[in-house]
Amino acid sequence: MKSSHKHPGDLTPTIYALVVALAFIAQPARATSVERATNITSYPDGRPAAKYRLEAQDQGPVLCHGDGPGQCDYLGARDVWVWEDGGRYFMHYDGAGTNGWLACLATSKDLVHWTKLGPALPLGSAGTDDSASASYGVTYREGKNWHLFYLGTPHTTPAPNYVPAFPYLTLKARAAAPTGPWVKQPDVLPFRTQAGTYYSATASPGHVIEQDGGWLMFFSASTSDPILRTLGIARTRSLNDTWRIDTEPIVPAAEQVENSSLHYEPKSRTWWLFTNHVGLRAGLEYTDAIWVYWTTDLNHWNPEHKAVVLDERNCKWSRHIIGLPSVVKVGKRLAIFYDGNVAEQMPPGVKSHMNRDVGLAWLELPLLPLSAKQN
Repeated sequence: MKSSHKHPGDLTPTIYALVVALAFIAQPARATSVERATNITSYPDGRPAAKYRLEAQDQGPVLCHGDGPGQCDYLGARDVWVWEDGGRYFMHYDGAGTNGWLACLATSKDLVHWTKLGPALPLGSAGTDDSASASYGVTYREGKNWHLFYLGTPHTTPAPNYVPAFPYLTLKARAAAPTGPWVKQPDVLPFRTQAGTYYSATASPGHVIEQDGGWLMFFSASTSDPILRTLGIARTRSLNDTWRIDTEPIVPAAEQVENSSLHYEPKSRTWWLFTNHVGLRAGLEYTDAIWVYWTTDLNHWNPEHKAVVLDERNCKWSRHIIGLPSVVKVGKRLAIFYDGNVAEQMPPGVKSHMNRDVGLAWLELPLLPLSAKQN
């Protein structure tokens, strides 16, 4: 999804504080501000928690699993990527089908009522990097050309769940329209996992931003033993070429976050990166919240500048699981798509990944970071 915003440039702390103060002075009646949390979640292993909240208003489920064409999502619908083109909305979501998880396509005119069109990608042939899953499809429009960066893996858990397993890889496809058909490009290898790095087990796709004649991708990264999750920046001058990965992630791997969806707020010249946090309960790791990090410089992120957007406290229907976010600006509001599970009790083990549905929440714009007094 192409961003029309260029890199706003570095701001000194003094100028940044002034910008934020002016944003508060000019604050309209409807806006959403970062506030200090009154009840901070703690985790048994001491992983970092967010001390702030950017409170979203939850609308509830808008796309439920089970009725997709050819049973493409009969065991779940999750891991969404939503974008707009020509006044229509498109959604790629991971459909847990009869042979594995595939990126499936749905379309909408109002973001609430969705028409399911079935898988956007097939599984790869035996021995290929996407032979077990071809999922999470991130799109980007470049002129008349459409690029798709998707998650592939040759490994999953056993049938019938087929939950993708490490390594999580970034693969590439192209099309002439947002609906496809997508043509896989096995000769294009954006980047790969690398032993001994923060992306040794996961190097999977994320939001793509145009910057200074090239592109940045905020990709998901993790190790495997132990599993430490974070986000890194990959850089390229051509979307059909290899990407160079930064040697350090944007935030420490101890943050335990994955996946990215970005929004730029021109009033405060601030970037907002939405991501899902992985929590821990009774020995089970699971996606427990949507977090957001904010910065005025895409190349520098402060791990303390993060807030909870949606969790079990303000989600209407999913009592435990709050998964991968995708954000879209709609007028004076920001739509946040995510996945959850209606179960009253936390599903055990691998079942925590299954039977998910897609929900929708909203933030009133503009988004306002911490004021100088709060900081």
